[in-house]
Amino acid sequence: MKHKISTSWKGDMVFEADMGGHPLVMDAPPEAGGKNKGTRPKPLMIASLAGCTGMDVLSILKKMRVEPDEFNLHIEGDLTEDLPKHYKKMHIVYEFSGRDLPMDKLEKAVKLSREKYCGVSHVYGQVMEITSEIRIKN
Repeated sequence: MKHKISTSWKGDMVFEADMGGHPLVMDAPPEAGGKNKGTRPKPLMIASLAGCTGMDVLSILKKMRVEPDEFNLHIEGDLTEDLPKHYKKMHIVYEFSGRDLPMDKLEKAVKLSREKYCGVSHVYGQVMEITSEIRIKN
């Protein structure tokens, strides 16, 4: 299986990627020559991790017959000071809300995503520290 993405330069610092029929616009901030018409490329790495592990966790919880009312992920990435700037650490907060959510099943779903299913987490974990926590919001 292969994934292919075509990316086109749209002028100035704007690039548009075709993500399976969904356009994704990237741009630089004004201080770097851009016009702020889209997201920056590095934060897409965080969004990719959130989507990958989030989908895994929901899928696993559904099989365990655990259905949260809400599920949010908050991820913070720490960048290096030196060039090329890259993430040296990411911290994931898995935030659930709902009634009678079993913490043991939430922990198991997060662990399975991290250790077995999420390819993004697997790759990132080889080059940076990834930490996580689970919060239940009532």
